[in-house]
Amino acid sequence: MRSKAPLALMEQAVMVLVFALAAVLCLRVFVWSDRTSEIGAATDMAVLKAQSAAEIIKNEGKSGQSEEDVLKAVSTRLGGTYSDADAKLTVGYDADWQPAEGEDVRYVLAASKDGEGSGALGSVHIEVTENTQGETLFEITAAWQKEA
Repeated sequence: MRSKAPLALMEQAVMVLVFALAAVLCLRVFVWSDRTSEIGAATDMAVLKAQSAAEIIKNEGKSGQSEEDVLKAVSTRLGGTYSDADAKLTVGYDADWQPAEGEDVRYVLAASKDGEGSGALGSVHIEVTENTQGETLFEITAAWQKEA
């Protein structure tokens, strides 16, 4: 009579393999859901920062200044820098959405004059991107009527 030990050992090996495959699949799902959650949280904060910037820009724009002058005036309030060369306001944020510069910048809010503005209407395009991948998280156009 032959021993049934090899058959039991084979069954155990197959079960370990099945559980290992299930563990790998579960781990992949958890990593994917964590990344999806991070992207969702980053998008939420990008919306918040862009909307706050739009409200500040619209409020400052009521003074009747040009879009470039408005962005220059708002740059200190937002904690960013204004570049005269490309008429662009840039604000860097770290991973915790605190204003940052240099190597710590993970997210970038950029605001520039929107080409569709007219004499009585000011318009600025605001875009928030992830610095590491260059992926646009949120963009909005802020427009306001200038006082005469």
